[in-house]
Amino acid sequence: MTSRIFDFAHLSPAERIELAGQLWDSLEVVPGAMAEELAADLRRRREALRQDGHLGDDGGGVLDQIAAR
Repeated sequence: MTSRIFDFAHLSPAERIELAGQLWDSLEVVPGAMAEELAADLRRRREALRQDGHLGDDGGGVLDQIAAR
């Protein structure tokens, strides 16, 4: 594993997601209108997470549910 530039251990999962969103917004990954459409979608999703607060189910639990089917 590579060494980390910053230690994020003190941040909650929601704070880490917020930081990732801010970092993403600071980049122009896709040129033109597509970038704005993607950025708008990410802002909408981040706001939905902020309002809901539910980070989703853990991966292990989801895999257990799938295996049980």
